Amino acid sequence: MTNETQVIETQKAEVKNAVARVIEGTGDTVTGTIDITKNATVTAIRSVGEVGESTAKASANILIGAIEAANDVGKELGKTVMGAVIGVIQGTAQVTAVSIVSLIDVVRLSIAGTKTVGQDIGTVAMETMHGATVATKDISLSLQDTVFSVAQGLIAGTRNVGADIGLTAKSAVQGSIIGASEIGGDVILAASSTARGLLKGTAETGGDVAKVAVSAVEGAIEAAKSVGVKAEDAASAVATGLVEAAGEISETTANTVASAVETTIDGVKVVVKAPFKK
Repeated sequence: MTNETQVIETQKAEVKNAVARVIEGTGDTVTGTIDITKNATVTAIRSVGEVGESTAKASANILIGAIEAANDVGKELGKTVMGAVIGVIQGTAQVTAVSIVSLIDVVRLSIAGTKTVGQDIGTVAMETMHGATVATKDISLSLQDTVFSVAQGLIAGTRNVGADIGLTAKSAVQGSIIGASEIGGDVILAASSTARGLLKGTAETGGDVAKVAVSAVEGAIEAAKSVGVKAEDAASAVATGLVEAAGEISETTANTVASAVETTIDGVKVVVKAPFKK
């Protein structure tokens, strides 16, 4: 085991133990987890150096430790994931720049590296996106770029563990809408940008783009109702973002996605805005 690997594994174990104590305690799980993972991320990055691959691996292992703590304790998974994602992003921003590539890698590695994540992929995907969206108020990376990056990472990680990419897509859109609403951000832009990232990530990993597209629209419709946004507007934004992203891949992909979403989904007539019509 190299010195770098030893540092990362030690940090992961320490985070796991500390987060478990927070979950089992009487305090707020989100706040407690943010504090632990933020401090751990700062220490880990400074220990391994500000090198892209090493930084991503160190940050991902901190997320993995937090997720494993919640799984071991048997509760508070959603709050733990949200707090850990916020903490890791804040800690990273304290030491170095948070970039699109780094977010994709951290999310992908954290999903792929958590043994039990498959059975909880919906919760993990939603709260990863929720936490990342909320964290945008503390970093220089825009809301649009953040959700796009996290969406790509979630799909890549989900594909790595063989979990349901449809559930990941639906949950990711829900997380971005809820998170954007909480911070007073542009909910429609967040939903559309998430959709673009999901589609790109799915195409890059050979996933079912039609399945992901329909699931993303379903997530938009469900989440929109909970934050007071018109379901039709959210569904249209997501559908349009999906077809835009598909069009950047190929005309065939764009037609496949448009055919999948230009219909009535969960009682809502979904409209893809021009010029991205079939």
